[in-house]
Amino acid sequence: MHPVNFDPADTGHDPHDHDHDHQGGHRRRAVRIGIGGPVGSGKTALTAALCRALGDEIDLAVVTNDIYTTEDADFLRKAGVLAPERVEAVRTGCCPHTAIRDDITANLDAVELLEHRFPGLELVIVESGGDNLTAVFSRGLVDRQVFVVDVAGGDKVPRKGGPGVTTADLLVINKTDLAPLVGADLGVMAADAHRVRGGLPVVAQSLVATPDAPEVAAWVRAQLRTLATVR
Repeated sequence: MHPVNFDPADTGHDPHDHDHDHQGGHRRRAVRIGIGGPVGSGKTALTAALCRALGDEIDLAVVTNDIYTTEDADFLRKAGVLAPERVEAVRTGCCPHTAIRDDITANLDAVELLEHRFPGLELVIVESGGDNLTAVFSRGLVDRQVFVVDVAGGDKVPRKGGPGVTTADLLVINKTDLAPLVGADLGVMAADAHRVRGGLPVVAQSLVATPDAPEVAAWVRAQLRTLATVR
């Protein structure tokens, strides 16, 4: 029996099941963390920061999503944050949320390609294309999801809510260094974010001040530890 369920967060199976390797044995698949958010919020910059912070201690790779180009993958490769073959690009050809939530096939193919290319892979970061406040990842694609908003979008953004802001496992308020320039009140943003998220964590950061995104990197490490104990 397969009951009808339109909840994109419910895959109907254990996401931590073992996968088969090429020899017919079993291996643990890489943990997958999705990074979503509006256009220009700093998703690619955060992804690069996490690669720099974690690349020497965690076997990781990245899947990027752009509608028509490979812009984000090209940026990461040129920045040298990972070996070029550890970055795979998906061109969605449609609204970004379609490829991370509605039809995740292209992203799953990219993740599995990386897992076969690097059998010891521990973490895959899946970066969404720029989207809106409704963008969430299917739990069939990622185990945890991060949603990024930026101060330049205005201090009203967190209280507008939307599934991205309210349900993501981590909300990142990015570019806090711009607050004085755009007249945004960081206190209001933080208070609204905590209010609408019901206790889910919030990080406010400036990659200018802390280029290695230490709080987000620490959160990623904690997720890896947690998921390792239940797999």
